[in-house]
Amino acid sequence: MLPRLAGRLLGLGALLAAGTAGAVTAPMLVVDVDSGKVIYSQGATDPWYPASITKLMTTYVALDMVRQGRASMDQLLTISEAAAAEPPSKMGFKPGTQLTLDNALKIIMVKSANDVAWAIGENLGGSIDGFAAQMNETAQRLGMRDSHWYNPNGLPDARQWTSARDMAVLGRALLRDFPENRDLFSISAIQFGRAVMPNHNGLLGRYAGVDGMKTGFICAGGFNVVASANRNGRRILTVVMGQSSARERDLKAADLFDYGFGQSGFSFGGQTLVELPTSSIAAPPDMRPYICDKRRPMPTDADSAALTASAAAAGGNADNANAQLMAAGAPPSSALAFATMNSAALRNRALPPRAPLQPVLVWTGRDPAESAIAATDEAAPAKPVAAKPAARVKVAKPVPHKPAPSRSIAATGATVPQPKLLARQKGAAPAAASAFASTGPA
Repeated sequence: MLPRLAGRLLGLGALLAAGTAGAVTAPMLVVDVDSGKVIYSQGATDPWYPASITKLMTTYVALDMVRQGRASMDQLLTISEAAAAEPPSKMGFKPGTQLTLDNALKIIMVKSANDVAWAIGENLGGSIDGFAAQMNETAQRLGMRDSHWYNPNGLPDARQWTSARDMAVLGRALLRDFPENRDLFSISAIQFGRAVMPNHNGLLGRYAGVDGMKTGFICAGGFNVVASANRNGRRILTVVMGQSSARERDLKAADLFDYGFGQSGFSFGGQTLVELPTSSIAAPPDMRPYICDKRRPMPTDADSAALTASAAAAGGNADNANAQLMAAGAPPSSALAFATMNSAALRNRALPPRAPLQPVLVWTGRDPAESAIAATDEAAPAKPVAAKPAARVKVAKPVPHKPAPSRSIAATGATVPQPKLLARQKGAAPAAASAFASTGPA
């Protein structure tokens, strides 16, 4: 217990050295989509590492190019060697594999595949630098004043950051400018061949009204989400960043939705996203000491019903210290108690079981038939070449190699373990009356 707490305190020293104001305020923001009015804000303009919510920016640029006639949803993208070499999460396509832009966008929204996002950037931008330039130009046009983009997938780059405010601006722009593509953000799972891959967004199918948008995780930025929900014709956008687990991120986002839908349209003042004051923080904090402790298993950007065994065994003191550090900038308001909620308070809470998945089919090539032919050709064994009989040589039977998650990859902050490929998932539909179900004592 003491070594873990000491490690977190040492991490605080590192954050102070990075120029923070004595504590880290985890950014949170709740916005009314139609009016752009701010319902709740905490650290909303502070710079933060975006991780895979970067793919929302990639998607906006791609859809905008389609709208302008510079790209089409059925055009083929080619996986390059550079794209294939990107760290997980990924599809693992071989160099030379082709897929349509439509399928590529579905894959990056659900599987968050870094190799596919890289391919989108290379194919639509001519190069990653060219696509990043389009990302920055588009962000400036949309009024995203805190963002700097250098890659299309959100893997660690010290120069790439954004803010909760900017991600809310982007989320509203996606919903406003491409209403015909809204379903892209609410796909519960994709199916590639026999493999079914659930969406990383743990709010989909579990919190009533949630219909998008994207999660993200790297060690330096923690667990982030941009989520939208619609109830009775009213749409709210919630941004939560810098959380220590996917579970805490989802629970806090659900609490923020509860709070937002509980406010009338006339009770949250007149401040808009444009009017939020500029942050005094010059650069994002590095959350690695809190998120990716080497003494614990590497966290993953996937929803989970409970804390990992190692985290639960650690007890509450270290978690409380971390929560107090993360929430030091939050207002001590009973109405916003969720903003300072710590791991101990969340331990006996959980979202309802996930609704049954409704996978959307994706494939390589132009159509599923072409994909099936390519898969058959790839799986077919090569014909043996006739040769003269030779003396028998005893060869040791090869042992299948199962690579373990590499710490070199883990050091980048990428999600190393892949989501389980589920052939079928059963679960009860979420209760509409309440966002939560108690898990009871462990």
